[in-house]
Amino acid sequence: MAVPQNRTTKSKRNMRRAHDSLVAANPNDCPNCGELKRPHHVCPSCGHYDSREIVSMAREVDIDEDAA
Repeated sequence: MAVPQNRTTKSKRNMRRAHDSLVAANPNDCPNCGELKRPHHVCPSCGHYDSREIVSMAREVDIDEDAA
């Protein structure tokens, strides 16, 4: 069974964890609609990627409350 020979100091532990922090997202503007989107992903608001429509977005449908 593996057991550490010596105690790891706070300095060594913290130096090892120096690169573990999370970085903030880097959103880009969609060239089609101008909304913020993740880089190299399809725009969630208009469905375009690289100036092409990839996902056909459904328009809002007004539902009657009597029909429901």
